[in-house]
Amino acid sequence: MKALNAYIDQQNAWGKIWGNQPLGLDTTADRKRIAQKIDSALSPEMLTCDGELPRAEVNRRYRELTGAARDLIRLDPSMAQYMYEFSE
Repeated sequence: MKALNAYIDQQNAWGKIWGNQPLGLDTTADRKRIAQKIDSALSPEMLTCDGELPRAEVNRRYRELTGAARDLIRLDPSMAQYMYEFSE
């Protein structure tokens, strides 16, 4: 759960700047939003910033996001259906 908690903390920090509601793991709706955010971040365009990032940064991001995805699926297996970019 370490990777998932780190991801949620990061998303909540950015969300606070924009006035978004904080994400949590208590509700299915929040877990679904988290799954969709992870899925979006794993798309090739987002993951690589349209090819602008160095390979090392892409790999770091990929490890963080897939770790968070695995944690979320362990917590709630039904969330896998919202993560099309994530496949084990």
